[in-house]
Amino acid sequence: MGALAAAIAIGLAALGAGLGNGMIVSRTVEGIARQPEAKNDLQTTMFIGVALVEAIPIIAAVIAFIVMFQ
Repeated sequence: MGALAAAIAIGLAALGAGLGNGMIVSRTVEGIARQPEAKNDLQTTMFIGVALVEAIPIIAAVIAFIVMFQ
């Protein structure tokens, strides 16, 4: 039962991170299209946001392993 819960947790975290990254990148591309002179600032903010969103599946994997091996 713990393995199933871990698999669901990791899958949902990956799905959420994928959706979040897609939204972040699409909005950044929109912003660059509207204001090309702000490209560097927008890209910097985008990379910080993507890094924060990517932390979610890593945390979910750690929690899943803790649940599995208890």
